[in-house]
Amino acid sequence: MANAKQTKSNTPVAIIGLVFIVAAVVGLFWYNSAKPVTGNTNRPANNTQPGKTPVSTANAAVGALPPNAAGSPTAAVTVEEFADFQCPTCATMHPMISEIKNMYGSRIRFIFRNNPLAIPAHDKSYDAAVAAEAAGLQGKFWDMQNLLFTNQAAWTANPGFKQIWSDYAQKLGLDVNKFQTDIAGLGAKQRVDEDLKRARSMGVNSTPTIFVNGVEVQNTELNVAGLKMVIDGELAKTAPAAANANK
Repeated sequence: MANAKQTKSNTPVAIIGLVFIVAAVVGLFWYNSAKPVTGNTNRPANNTQPGKTPVSTANAAVGALPPNAAGSPTAAVTVEEFADFQCPTCATMHPMISEIKNMYGSRIRFIFRNNPLAIPAHDKSYDAAVAAEAAGLQGKFWDMQNLLFTNQAAWTANPGFKQIWSDYAQKLGLDVNKFQTDIAGLGAKQRVDEDLKRARSMGVNSTPTIFVNGVEVQNTELNVAGLKMVIDGELAKTAPAAANANK
């Protein structure tokens, strides 16, 4: 009887203790969940975020040589674009890039890199890059690039897109037979492949991706005003050095 009473009298104490333990566990869980996440979250590095750092090109593939470049080869500022001819945003960026090239002329060096994405929606992008390079073998890369971007919607939706490209070649005054032969050959394809190697070695996995002096431009700056701000900033860095050199 005494034992029964003792057991009964100890039951509330055990229940209260259990409640405190549960409360402590719940409180600890809530505290850990509420703390800000720090350290490595396994997210890929993104140079477009504040605190951007230059991409190390020491081990990067060189890309097609010579590259498709405009401006001055000795300019202090290099703008390098990785683009896909079937990318709608790249087509939208095209006139902006043209404006930047005209605005700065020989004060910058602009390099275009082929980066056709291997996705179903861009099923013609690799062939388009090869077509542009085939035109480049006859000195008309920029002209073909302009036609491909300007008329992107038309040839993308047309099953006879290769004939459309041949029509572009004829319009540009190219030797169409040579153009078609070069599309089927290795030279133009190797240039595209070399640009792709450079893109991968620099961690480029989307288009358009633009670097100014090795620093990736933020997505919010992929417009004329944004690019101008970044380029002007790089030009300003070279001004003191130039002034000292002239003393």
